[in-house]
Amino acid sequence: MNFVDLHTHSTASDGTLSPEEVAARASLLGLKAIALTDHDTVDGITRAKKAAAACSLELIPGMELSCIYQGTEIHILGFFADEESPKLKEGLNNFCSIRRRRNDAMLRRFQEDGFDITMEDLRHDNPDTVVTRAHFARVLTEKGYVPSPAKAFEKYLQYGGPYCTRKETVTPQQVMELMTSCRIWPCLAHPMQYRLGYEEVEKLALYLRELGLRGLEVYHSSHHQPQSARLQVMAKKLGLLPSGGSDFHGGNKPDIELGKGRGGLRVSYALLEDIKEDYSRSLGAVP
Repeated sequence: MNFVDLHTHSTASDGTLSPEEVAARASLLGLKAIALTDHDTVDGITRAKKAAAACSLELIPGMELSCIYQGTEIHILGFFADEESPKLKEGLNNFCSIRRRRNDAMLRRFQEDGFDITMEDLRHDNPDTVVTRAHFARVLTEKGYVPSPAKAFEKYLQYGGPYCTRKETVTPQQVMELMTSCRIWPCLAHPMQYRLGYEEVEKLALYLRELGLRGLEVYHSSHHQPQSARLQVMAKKLGLLPSGGSDFHGGNKPDIELGKGRGGLRVSYALLEDIKEDYSRSLGAVP
């Protein structure tokens, strides 16, 4: 059976492997296809495509966008992005501007409290990276303020805490409008991470479906098997297609491997075939 990973990150956002290295590692591990889904950017797609072509790996160009739903930050994956689309680039630049303002505020708060952290530390010799909380966690760990990135999130990087202010609100409507208008296939990412409960996750998925949602990330490194089973039933009930991926970040999440998650994840290529077929059918309905 052929396997895929439809949720991966590179140094274009908060991963530690370059787009080329992500593609090469996926090929080395025997995956048939991956989706590169960096946060708020498609800047790594062109490089990943070239590397994937060189090792006969199928590369799905994607992204992961954040928005606020009833006070909770949720993430929406988008597949089949045209990285050269001016409209998409403009929309992503707007989202990145919001993220940059939040990062500047976070950095200022850390510095005011005596933390020896600079923006250069966060970018780590990669001026084009989209800085996320994972960058702060890495630097806090490297400089000895915490023993691990996980501890950095727990102690300093919780949303709404003294250092991690919530970003200016991006709405689900804004994210879904950008994706659907740019002919991108949207999928709700890791629904169990939001700690909403199954009933509220179903309400969320229904709401997003009205805005054009096509998929639900049933299989994810943070989902255990009974959760995935219930999400599979939910997806079928709502007419959404299941997707799955590891949420690979390289060294920023060292316990998560491409295509394997924390050990038990396996996503069949058949899921991607269904997604591609649905995407082809949906194009006629997208403006």
